[in-house]
Amino acid sequence: MNIEQLREYCLKKKAVTEEFPFDEQTLVFKVLGKMFVIAPLDKWEKGEVSITLKCDPDYTIELREQYESIFPGPYVSNKHWNTLAIHKGELQSKFVCELIDHSYDMVIRAMPKKLRDSLN
Repeated sequence: MNIEQLREYCLKKKAVTEEFPFDEQTLVFKVLGKMFVIAPLDKWEKGEVSITLKCDPDYTIELREQYESIFPGPYVSNKHWNTLAIHKGELQSKFVCELIDHSYDMVIRAMPKKLRDSLN
């Protein structure tokens, strides 16, 4: 997966924006103002392609136990977020997209009903 494929996949989802809220190297995708994907572009430029995604706490642990390329990420709650080292080749693009979908869904589920309803 390259950065354009990531952007295209994320931006086709409802109410998604892309921003640089932290610095000019950290691309963040948000749904209705809430983060669901964090992509450190400086690492991408070095060939260290990774993203950080929101995740169900139980699933977070399960994924870390199953995949060497999935681990706790920096600067986020390790209970609710995983970093995926895509460049290692262990994770197929289809699976990465499924995890992006899971992250998006997790963020939406945590929103107040009025915001969730605005997506329909």
